[in-house]
Amino acid sequence: MLAVVMAGGEGSRLRPLTLNRPKPMVPILNIPVMEHIINLLKRHNITDIVVTVHYLASVIEDYFGDGSDFGVRIRYALEEVPLGTAGSVKNAQHMLTEPFLIISGDALTDIDLTAALAYHESRRAKATLVLVRVENPLEYGVVIPDEDGRVQRFLEKPSWGEVFSDTVNTGIYVLDPSVLDLIPVGVPFDFSSEVFPRLLANGDPMFGYVAEGYWCDVGSLPDYLRASFDLAEGRVDLPLPAARVANGIMAGRGATIESDVRSFGVVYLGDGCVIRSGAVLHGPSVIGENTIVESGATIDRSVIWGNCLISNYASVSGAIIAKQCSIRRGAIIAQGAVIGDGCTIGEQAVVHSNVKIWPDKEVEEQATVSSSLIWGGRVRRSLFAGHATISGLANVELTPELAAKVGAAYGSTLSVGSAVLVNRGYSKAARMIKRGLVSGLPSAGIDVIDTSTVPVPVARFETRLGPAKGGIHVRMSPFDARVVDIKLFDANGADVSKNTERKIANVYLREDVRRVPADTIGAIIAGTEPMQRAEQRYRESYLHRTDREIIERSQPTIVVDFANGLFAPLGQRLLRELGINLIDLRSVAGESEPRLEEKVTGSLRTLGAVTRAVGARFGVLFNYSGTRITIVDERGGVLPSWHALAAMMLLAWKTSSSAVPVGVPLTAPRLIEALSHVDGHRIQTLAPDPVVISGATMRQDLTLIGDGAGGFAFPELPSGFDGLFAATHLLELLLKADMPLSKIVEQVPPYHIFSVDAYCPWERKGKVMRRLHETAQESGGRSLQGVRLASGEDTIVIVPDADKPIFHVQAEAQSPQHAAVLAERYADLIRSFREG
Repeated sequence: MLAVVMAGGEGSRLRPLTLNRPKPMVPILNIPVMEHIINLLKRHNITDIVVTVHYLASVIEDYFGDGSDFGVRIRYALEEVPLGTAGSVKNAQHMLTEPFLIISGDALTDIDLTAALAYHESRRAKATLVLVRVENPLEYGVVIPDEDGRVQRFLEKPSWGEVFSDTVNTGIYVLDPSVLDLIPVGVPFDFSSEVFPRLLANGDPMFGYVAEGYWCDVGSLPDYLRASFDLAEGRVDLPLPAARVANGIMAGRGATIESDVRSFGVVYLGDGCVIRSGAVLHGPSVIGENTIVESGATIDRSVIWGNCLISNYASVSGAIIAKQCSIRRGAIIAQGAVIGDGCTIGEQAVVHSNVKIWPDKEVEEQATVSSSLIWGGRVRRSLFAGHATISGLANVELTPELAAKVGAAYGSTLSVGSAVLVNRGYSKAARMIKRGLVSGLPSAGIDVIDTSTVPVPVARFETRLGPAKGGIHVRMSPFDARVVDIKLFDANGADVSKNTERKIANVYLREDVRRVPADTIGAIIAGTEPMQRAEQRYRESYLHRTDREIIERSQPTIVVDFANGLFAPLGQRLLRELGINLIDLRSVAGESEPRLEEKVTGSLRTLGAVTRAVGARFGVLFNYSGTRITIVDERGGVLPSWHALAAMMLLAWKTSSSAVPVGVPLTAPRLIEALSHVDGHRIQTLAPDPVVISGATMRQDLTLIGDGAGGFAFPELPSGFDGLFAATHLLELLLKADMPLSKIVEQVPPYHIFSVDAYCPWERKGKVMRRLHETAQESGGRSLQGVRLASGEDTIVIVPDADKPIFHVQAEAQSPQHAAVLAERYADLIRSFREG
């Protein structure tokens, strides 16, 4: 007797387990389910086997080869395209010249095949369908034979109203070769819906053999768990490749169970498996070969494949974990979760119930995964990527559904009836994500003020002075054209605080959003009116705070490269309204592009050449959002960022009769503080945190805030970092000082800075910070969300990253070489504190 094993199935309902292997190769007790079928055939003296293959066929062929290692002969029939159950067997017709048995390669069974073959011969049948009785027949083909076993009716996957029997088709058939003549060549064709109805209509002898024994179609993840547990608990009459030891544990060759392991129920351990002292195992569970379960870990009613690591105090309950996964210390994998091959679940991370994680993904420590992870590469420990920003690959990590949840979560932290301003860049992805946010906010009882595409400074200004209690701006990342950023503002138009970030993240991760009644759902205020109102309010304040008289009298020329950004339309209008002779470059607003270094360099080269050629006072290159500028002087020279801030400070001090307090971050070079001592002006050091600096831009006790990265803010116009007002104010100061910009820059002393990052695990950051603070106190340094140390003419600033396990080390010295040496020296100091 010859058998056909159907093994072409993709197993879509078993994903992510079947993404790297065909369905018949999914292991049950560490053996592919198809190998159990091969062993069953061999038990019944069926050793000549044809295997039909399609999806990932090479995986099956490489494992089984010609069958000699398994005591059988195997030949393959490859489907180039899916041909259905009958079409796949038709594809092997040239090898099927006598009655043969068909069996699925992805079911677990111990049915007596010898008895089924004898029944077929005794009935002189053309086709015999092997049937079993099941409690719930809805997912199977229901078959009813008469008292002689002849098939009378059958129906594929009926509803309860259509159920007429509890006997179902197992997919095991015995067929005469003539049946294959009913099947067309090269087209999809099915036994249950096409071949068997034809036999029934023709009156051909087709019988149903109701078999005893175990049968499970491993077609879904719950069925896979059930089959695995049933085999482990002895409900299936198939050999187990492990020896039974004490306390219900079955252990393969070389498996190690240390003392003080607590085990309850049946637990199957594969070859080379290691269970450390203090681990807790609740059966039924299956743990694959060479997997290590460390002390304190708990495994409960789960299947874990081979070569995995379940670290100390991790908990896996009712889950499936595929091969080569690392479940780190304290991680929790909840009921129904499925983790694909090669995934890493970080320390104290939580994977919620029924979440599926596709292969080769990383979940960062302390992260929570509440929905399936399919496309993205990783899940961060926090919803926020830092700096009041939620970031992700557009339509992969950051989807419209996620955006709607973020909108609802943000809205849930505000009072019902509040309003949130929502703004975006010009890209299609930003528009898509914004619409997701706009749909989520009203569900929490929040009105939406849609300002469309105003510049970010205008959006911040309108959030502060308008009716909104918060704001959102959506943009494409300036560093990666695939990434979307969601930036959140507070009621003052500044970045939301870390405390607010935590509140929003907690609501989001706990899915504790507020759902208001229908009559309280928020309104969406859109159209041109919100945008025009925001621009008009900004225009009035901008013009009011500018010395129009000196500008109109001088009619100066400046060159502005708007980078086709958000300030292009409004910026041109306002600068020309002031009487400025504006030479504009790239002044049509459009989709953003990543700020690649070579493109920026080329843009600055062009800007400098045009500025010098037209005799302009200076030139300015905007970033896309309109928040930052790079300045070139009248000779076309590009001002380094700290030089630009120093020049702005010197001009402000030169043209003011009173003190001009300036805010700068802890990372500012010593030249900034040195310049302030000349005329007795005051410098206020700010924490080197973009969120803190954003909040400072709205403070009225400071006249100027600069971050040394092209950001300039003037709290008299509370719009945060504002490229347009910075350029205008620079022009006003130059006209009052009656000096060219290059002469001001010549007064700025040289400086040399070198920066490196030093890795430090999260759990040791506190220890390192304590040692750094002690070092700062001993040497007379300063601490402010980081430390600043001075040694002669050298300065070192060390800042812990709020969102990554690293420290940023910045060294300033008299030469670039010495600055580099100094930075590496203190990076080594951090490493010694970390390990000491």
